Amino acid sequence: MAITSANQLELLQTAEAVAREKMIDPALVIEAMEESLARAAKSRYGAEMDIRVSIDRKTGRAEFTRVRTVVEDDQLENYQAEMTVDQAQQYLESPQVGDTYVEEVPPVEMGRIAAQSAKQVILQKVREAEREKQYEEFKDRIGQVLNVQVKREEYGNVIVDLNQGEGVLRRNEKIGRESYRPNDRVRVYIKDVRREQRGPQIFLSRTAPEFMAELFKMEVPEIYEGIIEIKSVARDPGSRAKIAVISHDGSIDPVGACVGMRGSRVQAVVNELQGEKIDIIPWNEDMPTFLVNALQPAEVSKVVFDEEAERIEVVVPEEQLSLAIGRRGQNVRLASQLTGLDIDIMTEEEESKRRQAEFEERTKLFVDTLDLDEFFAQLLVSEGFTNLEEVAYVELDELLVIDGVDQDTATELQARAREYLEEQNAKAMARARELGVQDSLVEFEGLSPQMILALAEDGVTSLEDFATCADWELAGGWTVTNGERTKDDGVLEPFDVSLEEAQNMVMTARVMLGWVDPADLETGSEDDAALDEEQEV
Repeated sequence: MAITSANQLELLQTAEAVAREKMIDPALVIEAMEESLARAAKSRYGAEMDIRVSIDRKTGRAEFTRVRTVVEDDQLENYQAEMTVDQAQQYLESPQVGDTYVEEVPPVEMGRIAAQSAKQVILQKVREAEREKQYEEFKDRIGQVLNVQVKREEYGNVIVDLNQGEGVLRRNEKIGRESYRPNDRVRVYIKDVRREQRGPQIFLSRTAPEFMAELFKMEVPEIYEGIIEIKSVARDPGSRAKIAVISHDGSIDPVGACVGMRGSRVQAVVNELQGEKIDIIPWNEDMPTFLVNALQPAEVSKVVFDEEAERIEVVVPEEQLSLAIGRRGQNVRLASQLTGLDIDIMTEEEESKRRQAEFEERTKLFVDTLDLDEFFAQLLVSEGFTNLEEVAYVELDELLVIDGVDQDTATELQARAREYLEEQNAKAMARARELGVQDSLVEFEGLSPQMILALAEDGVTSLEDFATCADWELAGGWTVTNGERTKDDGVLEPFDVSLEEAQNMVMTARVMLGWVDPADLETGSEDDAALDEEQEV
């Protein structure tokens, strides 16, 4: 039965007005009205019934229908909204499971309470539609800088007007103790856009490193045009920052271009960031050279770079130490963030003492394990030998170049080193067996007895245990939290196992156990190689 009701016409007119005002699809508002009418009808006929309402978009006529679905006999649960095939015979011709029977029911007039409830449903749907529209508009604008107007401040968080809704600049995304009043204008960076049930969906920032990069892009035409590239940014918001740049045109100085005439360009960024001091650093593909630049204004005497561990030692004169570290470690912390390296800073005197300690430690190792006198052990260390494995398994010619070492002496040295290592390996394997190590792990290629013992002491006693390990759990790695890098020690890190080697071993174990198809590994390797080529291009 179809009817026309004054209340329904009023709701229809209201829905159309709201749709125009909010600039959303009128169909969404009409659907909300249909839902609200269906709820009102269920309150009269029974919540178990499947009552549906269809409103004519032109006349406002509402049609109320009851729907019953045909189900299997043993699936019948709701007698008001479902019926069996036998029951459906009186309504449908040759009914099948899944068919529906629709019959009109008397309409429900909208009383005051029902009308109020309907309006609430409509408003809720309108809000949902607005939020969805806002999300769709901003989801692809992450990374943009906006000039917005402040609406209010709530518990330290700044709510701004985005025309199509509100965005939030959280307390920890403001620079220092910035404070804003309603109607103030402020530049912000769109950091994230998320679907949220309530509250702002657009999350803004003024402390993000990317915000500084975007500001430089606005002030320096060469960056906007791609002639100069920003490689990395490190910030201590409101205090100090470092930005690394490189020029793709040899005739243009990247640092000078970013500074501008009499510092005009960089000063514009500094003013926007509440006086944040900015060091503009020339980027260099040679990491030690880049690090020396990043530690400016400190002067560096020497750098020792461990590329595999992504760790670097920096040696500075005594009088440059405080400058290199900076106030509360600020300079070295920013340099570390800028380069992505873990940096150890020491004075020339400290570095000399460390080298001497290492020399004495290695000398003692060879004296104790190879039964050598101190002078001969020092000769080995001076020639670059650092452990017993190197002595035991290097080519004999590398030992013969040492003064005073002949064929017999070199052979005896290697025999002693191998004998000692075999003895230690036997002890390690015996201890590992006591800890419950299984043959599957012992027979796995690439693991020495010492490695197996280290794994067993960490609770890894079978090939299955090994296959569940992450590469960083074996080789070690770094966790970055709020720009701070924290070292994660790996079980096999003392054996100089790299992340790539750890990953290969774990994947090999998974293939052996049948967890991974070898073909998938080959495809993945090809995809990774293709991706690397694209990145290089």
